[in-house]
Amino acid sequence: MAELKARLQADLTAAMKNREKIKVATLRMALTGITNEEVAGESARELTDDEVLRVLTRESRKRKEAAEAFAAADRPERAQAELDEAEVLAGYLPKQLDDAELETLVTEAVAEVTEQLGAPPGQKQMGQVMKAANAKVAGRAEGGRVAAAVRAMLQPS
Repeated sequence: MAELKARLQADLTAAMKNREKIKVATLRMALTGITNEEVAGESARELTDDEVLRVLTRESRKRKEAAEAFAAADRPERAQAELDEAEVLAGYLPKQLDDAELETLVTEAVAEVTEQLGAPPGQKQMGQVMKAANAKVAGRAEGGRVAAAVRAMLQPS
């Protein structure tokens, strides 16, 4: 069993004993998402820690998007509940990169692709740069932030 999944299950048990309603509901939802991912496809399988992280990241993003939707619909109590759930999930996700760290990693990715191509990449090579950048970022920044940083780096000056 993935170490992170075992930690989630242990934390769920502790939260149940401590009667932490929000944490219990959030961890149950996360574990359900992980289980659904494990049984999806042609045969059941155990997820690795990286795959569990991807599920948790997806669930966290869903909570943030739902909070925005509730806030726009003038439902602040539901928006806050979604943000509380996102905060619980954030405790299991790696620390997010700040803009300077992200820019450094994107610069390294551009340098790698430049070395492969023998010339500086342009907008047409954005996919190649994104692939290299995402490998370096490894889930520590949202895809939209990475894409924006790559786009800015590839803009002709």
